[in-house]
Amino acid sequence: MSWNDLIRRTIDFLRLERGLSQNTVLAYRRDLQQFAAALSPKQPSDIARGDILDYLMSLRDKKLAPSSVARKLVAIKVFFRFLLSQSLIKNDPSSIIESPRLMKGLPDVLDVEEVGRLLAAAAADKRKKKQKKTLRDRALLELLYASGLRVSEASGLKLTDLNSEARFLRCVGKGGKERVVPVGSHALKWIRIYLAQARPGFNPKPDSRQIFLNRSGGALSRISIWSIIKQYALAAGIKKRITPHTLRHSFATHLLEAGADLRVVQELLGHSSIATTQIYTHVDRARLKSIHAKFHPRA
Repeated sequence: MSWNDLIRRTIDFLRLERGLSQNTVLAYRRDLQQFAAALSPKQPSDIARGDILDYLMSLRDKKLAPSSVARKLVAIKVFFRFLLSQSLIKNDPSSIIESPRLMKGLPDVLDVEEVGRLLAAAAADKRKKKQKKTLRDRALLELLYASGLRVSEASGLKLTDLNSEARFLRCVGKGGKERVVPVGSHALKWIRIYLAQARPGFNPKPDSRQIFLNRSGGALSRISIWSIIKQYALAAGIKKRITPHTLRHSFATHLLEAGADLRVVQELLGHSSIATTQIYTHVDRARLKSIHAKFHPRA
């Protein structure tokens, strides 16, 4: 059965059985026809989850609004759900694609050279008044990239969470879940320098056990950490969209690019589902496609 026939049957179902409005039905038809045009000559029964993600990624690359991408995904989900209910396909490739996560778009990541520039920017200010801040910021950024921590996890780190001899730390993630992650040698070096030379200068409060402190001696907030990342990205001349998780995204992507196992990356990030971690495989796929398009003579 052709794409057109399957789309027509789906639209008839939506109009007659679900009672959707004419405008909604027309929008579904248009979205499904665009999807079919992009995926042909593949047939619906041959479509895999990766094909759908590639299609959604291409829409994002065309600067389509996230809300529009999400709407198209809904149409695709309805289409495959209907085909499965009619035994026209054996598996629904869209079933484990999460709409809210895709609405946010795939994350921007820094390449290795950009990470180097970002970290170097955090050590560029040699003025005595600024020294304790730059030492703190360099240690913080090194740790975020080395261990893939969420900003909230870095904010909550306590001195007792770090085992510098064993080179690992304990952090508390979403839902209060604890995990142990390794700390790279570069990050550990800068943390030791910060703890010895700079942290006492923040005048820690008697009950303050957090590693990273603000000017008042209290815990550095998540908002402050985000501001620090943006500050040094600007100083490093990085034009990409910076988010609180930019270094976390870069950490995961660079590990996968170097051949790390997806399950290991899942554990390091503290993801409860492997499906959440798989988004990074598609970031890497997008990077490979862009390199191919740029350098291959017949791309």
